Amino acid sequence: MKRQPEQAETGSTTLDVAERLVQSRGFNGFSYADVASELGITKAALHYHFRSKAELGQALIARYASRFGDALESIDTGDEPASTKLQAYADLYLGVLRDERMCLCGMLAAEYSTLPDRMQQTVVRFFDDNYAWLQRLLETGRVDGSLQFTGTAEAAAQMIVSTLEGAMLVARPYRDTARFQSVASLLIAEFTRDGRSVPRRRAREP
Repeated sequence: MKRQPEQAETGSTTLDVAERLVQSRGFNGFSYADVASELGITKAALHYHFRSKAELGQALIARYASRFGDALESIDTGDEPASTKLQAYADLYLGVLRDERMCLCGMLAAEYSTLPDRMQQTVVRFFDDNYAWLQRLLETGRVDGSLQFTGTAEAAAQMIVSTLEGAMLVARPYRDTARFQSVASLLIAEFTRDGRSVPRRRAREP
């Protein structure tokens, strides 16, 4: 049975509220009562759309991963060198931080051991997809000469994600995006020839 338009809209709004709560408090930092209160509906009505918090969490990750994938696809469509695309990738994280939020899956990773099994698997898949995309980009950049690094592209991709996620986490209590930008700039410089600055390209935000 297809959802009625108003039912689908309520489900989407529920995800919007829950996503903001996860990105600001963590998955264990809010309850169905918090979401229902913000939406002005009963918890019973909320359970109609998502039978459990675990189901809500799965839907959150799936939607976030889809949007992030769209953002990566948008970066891929450009004709810029790999170095510019790497900068665009870092700017995705900056955009989230500017909105006073954290990467959804980064927040969930901090709570990994307390998450339901399916959510754990989906969080890992999100990072694996990012590693795979970055690995392809790094290999392309090594070939076209716009990027340089030692070791494998796989290890470099893992280092990039870890650095950006960590930089977001440390910048958060200071509410200072400049701290993140400083780390991101140093990171990009490590991968570009002679540490030269890289032209920026605005990417679609997740």
